Amino acid sequence: MKNARKIVSGVLSAAFIAMTMMSATACDDRQELIIYNWGEYIAEDTIAKFEAAYPQYRVIYRTFETNETMYPNLDNTYDVIIPSEYMVCRLINEERIQPLDWSLLPNVTENMDPMFNTMTYSDDQDLSDEVLDYAVPYLYCTVGLVYDANRITIPEGTTDPEVIWGTVFDEANAGTIGMYDSMRESIGVALNYLGYSINTMDENELAEAMQLLIDQKSLINPTYGVDNLKDKMVSGELAASVAWSGDHIVMLDRLEELGKDDVDLRFVLPEGSNWSVDMMCIPTNAANYEGAHDFINFMYEPDIALENCEYVGYSTPNVAAKAMLDPEVSGNVYYYPTEEIFSTLEVYYSSSAIEERYAEIWNTVKASA
Repeated sequence: MKNARKIVSGVLSAAFIAMTMMSATACDDRQELIIYNWGEYIAEDTIAKFEAAYPQYRVIYRTFETNETMYPNLDNTYDVIIPSEYMVCRLINEERIQPLDWSLLPNVTENMDPMFNTMTYSDDQDLSDEVLDYAVPYLYCTVGLVYDANRITIPEGTTDPEVIWGTVFDEANAGTIGMYDSMRESIGVALNYLGYSINTMDENELAEAMQLLIDQKSLINPTYGVDNLKDKMVSGELAASVAWSGDHIVMLDRLEELGKDDVDLRFVLPEGSNWSVDMMCIPTNAANYEGAHDFINFMYEPDIALENCEYVGYSTPNVAAKAMLDPEVSGNVYYYPTEEIFSTLEVYYSSSAIEERYAEIWNTVKASA
């Protein structure tokens, strides 16, 4: 009978909690604002600060790991999403996002780095010219190699992709390599290593890259992941990993917090690699268009942009926030590339043909033994 009373008591308690939550929700007359962002990609108190500045909104915050895991969920209702530029181009073509009202974004107008007005976001120049009509840069990065200099040797000053990426394809490093569980990044690494464009549609080049990744999987047993790779590099479980430049900063911060001096993590950027910018945009089916603009504009408050840049580690497109950064960070050409370095990098292009073919390759790699 004691068990029966516990069950009844538990049911009543659960019912009471549910009713209390329903009552609280019913009494909350704030507008919902649903944000869909990458994991570990916003400062811890940004949402609370936004809700304090805009008390008419209640934020529902959800996360994804890659552009490709985000995309199938866009039939759900979100008010602000933060995909990368190549996915933004795809969403413009598919009419999945809507034009912004720049009159509602004065902070962006004042603080966005002008270089983003002239960046190439697509091989279709007309589409590239449209991107800022639909999306605002949030943070950006480059794709390179993070490695423990105590275990891996990379010649100082080299930008040779064959030398740098050779680390992740070297059988001597079996079991200690991290690869992003993301088709564009991982296929891009293979293509860059082989000396090909990260946007190639040449079937011979793509077949060669696919076989390289299949061989890597069977011979080197890489660890696939995204956020978990940062922890594995800091702990020393991995010796080298594909990494966004912002993740390198996060790793260095964690090493300092832990007081670890047995891991020496360095970042190197190969010529021909990727740079990407994650952008805030509003889905076509968004329910709160005005609130979405308020959120995007708030994210361009210099202090808010600085907090997010420092917390996440990625590069800020906000010139006022960048001016407040530690010069060792803002002056690092891997984090804030010069025009000369930018000219050697590529963004990922998007088209239905590219998405379909690259997805086929990645699925084949992931399914291989």
